[in-house]
Amino acid sequence: MAAPLASLKVLDFTTLLPGPYATMVLADLGAGVVRIESANRPDMVRDLPPFDGDISAWHGVLNRNKRSLSLDLKRPEATEVVRRLVEGGYDIVIEQFRPGVMDRLGIGYEALRAINPGLIYGSLTGYGQSGPLRNRAGHDLNYLALSGALSYGGRQETGPSPMGIQVADIGGGAFGALVGLLAAVVHRSVSGQGQYVDISMFDMMVAWQAHLISQTLVGGETPQPESMSLNGGQVYDLYETADQRWLAVGAIEAKFWEGFCRAIERPDLVAPGESADPGQRAWVKDEIRQVMASRALTDWAGLFEPLDVCVEPVLTVPEMLDHPQVVARGLVVDVPRPDGGTQRQVASPWRFSEGSAEYRHAGVALGADTREVLAGAGYSPEEIEAFISAGVASA
Repeated sequence: MAAPLASLKVLDFTTLLPGPYATMVLADLGAGVVRIESANRPDMVRDLPPFDGDISAWHGVLNRNKRSLSLDLKRPEATEVVRRLVEGGYDIVIEQFRPGVMDRLGIGYEALRAINPGLIYGSLTGYGQSGPLRNRAGHDLNYLALSGALSYGGRQETGPSPMGIQVADIGGGAFGALVGLLAAVVHRSVSGQGQYVDISMFDMMVAWQAHLISQTLVGGETPQPESMSLNGGQVYDLYETADQRWLAVGAIEAKFWEGFCRAIERPDLVAPGESADPGQRAWVKDEIRQVMASRALTDWAGLFEPLDVCVEPVLTVPEMLDHPQVVARGLVVDVPRPDGGTQRQVASPWRFSEGSAEYRHAGVALGADTREVLAGAGYSPEEIEAFISAGVASA
């Protein structure tokens, strides 16, 4: 049975994490993705350790199921290849350059739309295609900072801290791009029209806070660290155990809170824990800290495992990978490597009743599919070898 997105053909001009993650998802779900890189400036992810054989673990997973076409986009012959691919059936383009770069190369949206009116063209940048910051460089931490998202994280005493995962890159960039591109695909299926999709990681981080920002827009409030029910302002928090591990307590609703208090043998905390008085809540949290510090994490995990009270241990990544839920859901897969071995990778999280994700191969060497892709675009063997000899393409 065909994978859900098997009808889509994508040209991927992205780098690092946001764009490649988005196109990995598309490729997992069946889209034919061709990653276009220059041999002169390959994606630095290819060189990030650790390595599995000759393949970087990061590159192996972010470029799963994709083919690699190596072109020097500064050469007019190379941009002509891109135009031929778009004319020949590649119906989605996603790029991650600063605004205007693709236009200067001659393969911006207007140039390619003239060839294929149904083209969906996504530009993924930090701050979008307009506004005073449109040309400003940035990384995940910068978008989180400028969007205000970091201002009410962390602790009152120590302030914000970097997050361990790239929220703006993946949550805002990759998934923002996926929603935008696939919405445009649905629109095209109805109207026959392609369109341009402007994805800003900063915009996405603002949008992710829509429910919290409403407190400011409507109520004039300024969110602060540990001031709300979901950022440590109440019992919803992390508590250190006797062995310097941590337990996550999310017992907000009355039934979960009461069950939690009974489990730790502190029913006296139920009423003050539900109080609106900040002093009472602070006292309750201090009491919980003392209780949690009295036993090791394994003891607490064993106590709470059979209970439905929204309490879980903070696992290390190796512990998480061995967890029965991860095993049952098949969240780790063995993906074929070009050398005949396999690389362990995180699986696609989507489950469908019709079709499924595919794991055809891990990321391949730069230009591994150059000859195949060019041949598919109608170039003769002689033309292909001439391109490679002249440095227009590499293989």
